[in-house]
Amino acid sequence: MSHVAETAPSSQSPSSSAASASPLSLPWVTRLVSIDTVSRNPNLGLIETVRDELRAAGIDATLTHGKGGKWANLFATVPAHDGETNGGVVLSGHTDVVPVDGQQWDSDPFKPEIRGDKLYGRGTCDMKGFIGAALALVPDMQRTKLAKPIHFALSFDEEVGCVGAPLLIADLIKRGVKPDGCIVGEPTSMRPIIAHKGINAYQCCVRGQAAHSSLTPKGLNAIEYAARLICYIRDMADQFREQGPFDEQYDVPFSTAQTSTISGGNALNTVPAECRFQFEFRNLPTLDPEPIFARIDTYARETLLPKMLREHPSAAIEITKIAAAPGLDASEQAAITQLVRALTADQDKRKVAYGTEAGLFSNAGIPSIVCGPGDIQQAHKANEFVELEQLAACERFLRKFIHSMSVEAVAK
Repeated sequence: MSHVAETAPSSQSPSSSAASASPLSLPWVTRLVSIDTVSRNPNLGLIETVRDELRAAGIDATLTHGKGGKWANLFATVPAHDGETNGGVVLSGHTDVVPVDGQQWDSDPFKPEIRGDKLYGRGTCDMKGFIGAALALVPDMQRTKLAKPIHFALSFDEEVGCVGAPLLIADLIKRGVKPDGCIVGEPTSMRPIIAHKGINAYQCCVRGQAAHSSLTPKGLNAIEYAARLICYIRDMADQFREQGPFDEQYDVPFSTAQTSTISGGNALNTVPAECRFQFEFRNLPTLDPEPIFARIDTYARETLLPKMLREHPSAAIEITKIAAAPGLDASEQAAITQLVRALTADQDKRKVAYGTEAGLFSNAGIPSIVCGPGDIQQAHKANEFVELEQLAACERFLRKFIHSMSVEAVAK
């Protein structure tokens, strides 16, 4: 058996009695979860671990670095039997996880623990379970006479707005690598997801002029003008809710918008000179996000700012995009959609409000679909877990997928 499947730190492995009935991927999943890759922390340790294990199995990997070199994506290929590395299918997953700050865990979130039929730890569900299952089956991929290559794409900073994946995709384009399809293994309880909303996140800084509160006409209250813009965004959200467009296949069948953080001012008796807030909107994939932002930007520049400048010449409103990830609307005719539906024996049309990197791959001309182990309801929570049966189900799915890529299966 390949070194890739065998390696797992004994200190993090489950007990031998539990392991005997455990999924093959459990050592890899526990190893990955044991590496703290909260988005604010570098992920290079995990990426280099995977790279080294793949290299030991004879598989080269390409890293694309970001954020000062301490964060990186990984792209690796198990070639077809004839050495071909183009075409084929990507197995994609993000390596970062959300913070555990302020959450009450019953066990160390970075020391994965089996309790009953579940594996607990940060990232077990979202989404190191899928990554671990895919890595555990590298030996199966290498033993199979593949007609087409199988690729691995591991990214950084998906949780803060899909920051890493665009660098990986740009590198693929630069190198002329063009996969035929992509499976993003976000937690879907191993059911195919064909569509999700787009995510668009921004930071706004409203600049006014400080003054003693007894002399308010001599100042410019940044918080009050920020509040007007926030209310405008809320009005847009209400309009989406009331007027659509709608897609009833989503749990929230319309586009949404909200303000999520705000800070400003420094004293009760001082007119605040600055107010910062963050906002986002999540658009149905059939709705272009640019006109949505244009409405917000136009209101800020053409309605609010002129009023502010009449009060003080130094007034300003600055809106900066933090992150954006396009929506996904997979074609039912796409080969990757048909393949995953066949492998899961699931023809239901499911659409979700949360975002994934599938939209990025799709926009780059790589048809994509979302399917992975675990329930999204467990993601981001204290005591995050993945059921062991879900890991086993993912392994069964991947084995079928590997066979579907074989010369034998393609020839039929």
